[in-house]
Amino acid sequence: MRIASTRSAVPAVAFLIACGGYQAPVPVVGQEADVSQLAGEWFGDYSSVESGRSGSITFKLIAGSDTATGDVIMSPRYNARPQAGQFQPTGPATPGTIQALTISFVRVTGGQVSGSLAPYTDPTCSCTLRTTFVGRLRGDTLAGTYTSLQEQSRDVQRGQWQVVRQQPAR
Repeated sequence: MRIASTRSAVPAVAFLIACGGYQAPVPVVGQEADVSQLAGEWFGDYSSVESGRSGSITFKLIAGSDTATGDVIMSPRYNARPQAGQFQPTGPATPGTIQALTISFVRVTGGQVSGSLAPYTDPTCSCTLRTTFVGRLRGDTLAGTYTSLQEQSRDVQRGQWQVVRQQPAR
């Protein structure tokens, strides 16, 4: 599955940074040697055919640290029709639907990365989602899958993500 382009999310990221967007510290758990493999500034994106959502991911870990900063910017392009279990295109995201999601936890072991996002409100159903992710580190690329669970209905949606290290963090 192809990861969506970040071009559409760049204005959203710039807007959040210009408005003083705050990246909360993210605990990174693992052996020191494993955690050090994540040192750097990472940029990428995610997408889901099931939900129609896509967006950008930023992550930064300074060498020697066990705390990173990072955000996921969601820009939904589809609205769900839960009764039919299908998704219908509605065009590009409008400014009111762009949402910053917080990475709350990251674990790294032997090149495998896993973690979770803080619970957030799905803009299509106004319900709470809990998202977990898993991926594999290969050189300067981290790629994997994510799963979002809707708390009330227990419906699950899946997608793909990928980030690339742009430069080592100092």
